[in-house]
Amino acid sequence: MSTDTVGRLLQEQAGARGDHPLLVCDAERLTYGDAELRSAELARSLIALGAGKGTHIGLLYPNGAGFVVAMLAAARIGAVVVPFSTFSTEPELRHQLVHSDTEILLATPSFRGHDYRARLTAMSAPWLRHIVFETRIGDPAPAELDSPDGDVDGCDLLAIVYTSGSTGPAKGVVHTHEALLGHQRNLNEIRGLTEQDRLFCNSPFFWIGGLAFGLLATMVAGSTLVCSNATDPGAVLDLLEELRPTVTNGFAAGIAHLARHDSFAGRDLSSMRRGNLYPIMAPDVRPRDPELRHNMLGMTEAGSVVLLSGDDTDQPEQRRGSFGTPAPGFDTRVVDPDTGTPVGVGEVGELCIRGRYLMQHYYKRSREDCFDADGWFHTGDLFRTDADGFFYFVGRHGSMIKTAGANVFPGEVEKAITKATGGLVAHVLPLPDPGRGQVVAAVVIVPAGGVFDESALRAKLKAELSSYKIPKRFATLSPDALPLTSSGKLDLPRLAAVFDD
Repeated sequence: MSTDTVGRLLQEQAGARGDHPLLVCDAERLTYGDAELRSAELARSLIALGAGKGTHIGLLYPNGAGFVVAMLAAARIGAVVVPFSTFSTEPELRHQLVHSDTEILLATPSFRGHDYRARLTAMSAPWLRHIVFETRIGDPAPAELDSPDGDVDGCDLLAIVYTSGSTGPAKGVVHTHEALLGHQRNLNEIRGLTEQDRLFCNSPFFWIGGLAFGLLATMVAGSTLVCSNATDPGAVLDLLEELRPTVTNGFAAGIAHLARHDSFAGRDLSSMRRGNLYPIMAPDVRPRDPELRHNMLGMTEAGSVVLLSGDDTDQPEQRRGSFGTPAPGFDTRVVDPDTGTPVGVGEVGELCIRGRYLMQHYYKRSREDCFDADGWFHTGDLFRTDADGFFYFVGRHGSMIKTAGANVFPGEVEKAITKATGGLVAHVLPLPDPGRGQVVAAVVIVPAGGVFDESALRAKLKAELSSYKIPKRFATLSPDALPLTSSGKLDLPRLAAVFDD
């Protein structure tokens, strides 16, 4: 029997550092002691509703104490946590409610213009018995929860986290308590996250990056997690100056607007010394070129990050674009996607992974449908390795563009555009063409007030790329107009539609 569970971890941390902040999200403050008491009360109320071990409990919250307390309460009684994205459309939300067999849904009444009370009240699903919008649920049942984690084992299911690619239906990824917690312990050691740290993370808790690499990692370390839902960049910068985070992790594009704020130059953000949110980190620790810092590969199926490095210094030129090496607990190999045969150093192939922290399976799919006969999960990501064992991302299998008989990897073109424009992000995709089969197209993300000069870009790309790799068509979008799925990934059909005009 494994005792590595979220409930026991919470009790240990509350006993050791009850007054230490677990979460600071804008005006909300939640200590480890508060989290233990509030989640115990909610857990008793869930039991009074008929919940227990194995009950699927959905969470529809933005980042904040509501999500944290609800997740902890469900985990303590052995229920399975099913996070739902606040970005979900009504059809996406209905599909996942049905597919996940959610029985109790805990939700915020509204968030950023979304009226979830009205939307969910009119919604039904076969297994859904209760939708609760309040933090207190009727009369709790204290006698039934003397030891919240007495019947919960580390190998029990903790969560079904939905993910999807740019196309295709969402998939529910099943993880256990011990897999997610054990993986985060290893990752914390690599990135040096300790109880003295304050981690600023802009990843949503309903995705694996925020849930595992953010929230669970913070609990494992006994540190403090800092986040914000504020739409005013000045308010977020105020929070960062007040809390003085020491580590940052998340999506750099999601905080770029902070660095453009009028007050940014006068802000003291010198406490942020480690992490990957480079635009807002202290100037003396920013990379001279982000491509010379190790990137990370995270995926829901791997319980967050699977490729990384603890070396956060600028790398030599030959290591440009490195994604580091495999995290402990994972075996990796790079194979020919058509034959399954391992490829040599420097050759491009599909990344396959296996190990103790990998998902159990996709919900409602057999293990045979998720893994090959030898237990390998085929990621669909194309990588190459170097002689030192470092991994380099090339693209997604199936995303390669074939134009007039030549092969083009979108990632190579995207990097060239970013370099040529001095930092603009581009998304490269194929468009159908009667003569060439496909042509290369690029959507360049131009912030408000930014300038995009297509002629100048084409001239610079001639020195970086073969002519057939240079996009035949360009389009621009503002960051807010970039089409995303509810899982936060690019919606490729909608992105391609910008060329229909």
